[in-house]
Amino acid sequence: MGFFEGFTTRTVDVGEAALHVRYGGAGSPVLLLHGHPRTGATWHRVAARLREGGHTVVVPDLRGYGRSSTPETTHDHAPYSKRAMAHDMARLMAQLGHETFAVAGHDRGSYVALRLTLDHPAVVDRLTVLDCIPITEHLARCDARFASAWWHWFFFAQPDKPERAILADPDAWYGGDPASMGEEAYAEFHRAIHDPATVRAMLEDYRAGLGIDRAHEEADRAAGRRVTCPLLVLWSSRDDLEDLHGDPLAVWREWSTDLRGGGRIDSGHHMAEEAPDELADAILAFLRA
Repeated sequence: MGFFEGFTTRTVDVGEAALHVRYGGAGSPVLLLHGHPRTGATWHRVAARLREGGHTVVVPDLRGYGRSSTPETTHDHAPYSKRAMAHDMARLMAQLGHETFAVAGHDRGSYVALRLTLDHPAVVDRLTVLDCIPITEHLARCDARFASAWWHWFFFAQPDKPERAILADPDAWYGGDPASMGEEAYAEFHRAIHDPATVRAMLEDYRAGLGIDRAHEEADRAAGRRVTCPLLVLWSSRDDLEDLHGDPLAVWREWSTDLRGGGRIDSGHHMAEEAPDELADAILAFLRA
């Protein structure tokens, strides 16, 4: 299928943000959330497969990313907290008429998916997380290897300097390959990384991550809150999550009451672009189980 062929594209006002979103298909709904620095377009091949598999598929750009709006921030970065982004998603799906739905999130989008599931448990019926463990779990395991490999978490959290470094040459900083991403997806990504407001907003996501998001996760653990819907955990075999932290499933067992398993996808980090068929097959099997 062509790039989001058969999907509707529109902007949806969810209150604090205006979200660029694509949706299409029929059947039980699935919400797909992208990571940094991608846009929803990263999912175009997977979205087509899920739609063909009998699902309504909703693919937004997160607030601050892609063509979605970039709200003003605050000293505590709360407008870019995963709680704020999760609220966007709950409002979006309600406006599209979906009372309950499955959600899959990759990278930063996985943190939005987790927060959506914890804050709005009545609306999320299945959760898939890709290439992640909770933020607090990363930080609890932070050692020299992690700091060296994931240094960008700590650099992006600094004021002003990351924007200056990235915007001096966004293409050199972020790279991107039209052949692997797809021409249309690359064009959306390329536009976003050259927009100063979007670059700043994407960095606000990381600033929130080390502060207010971490506090929200710590509050969850203290209160004994866990993911109660079925959970699938997938990670890239050629990325470093497992090398740094061991078996991701062992981490997620402490956060879930219904972990259905998961495993490796034969891919580098951007699995929706590099291994869309394998990823779509894994998600479809989980949704059908």
